[in-house]
Amino acid sequence: MQKKKNYTSEEKIMILREHLEKNVAVSELAEKYDLHPNIVYLWKKQLFEQAPQILVRSKAKFEERKKSSQEQRIAELEALVAKRESLISELAEEIVVLKKKSIGMDLQNNGLSRKLGMK
Repeated sequence: MQKKKNYTSEEKIMILREHLEKNVAVSELAEKYDLHPNIVYLWKKQLFEQAPQILVRSKAKFEERKKSSQEQRIAELEALVAKRESLISELAEEIVVLKKKSIGMDLQNNGLSRKLGMK
């Protein structure tokens, strides 16, 4: 008595590809791989029944990667904005200090005393 061969999923796909892409008849495949033709039809049926779930999962994975990529880009942009805000704050502080020095120098050059408010 001949023992049944257990085909891996890769082997099943290879056999189904021969049928679907190369238009090899199921009877030829059954003979070539020592299978009952109904087995090939069963695999084909399973392939097409499971295809929608596989394709939906692929779309969901794509959307997840896209969302993750967008979130990463948002985080990068937020960090860049924070860095620029910090730089603007530092520059504003420097401007205030320079203005104060400038006003003090103007007062001294004009002979005005800041403490007395007079000449």
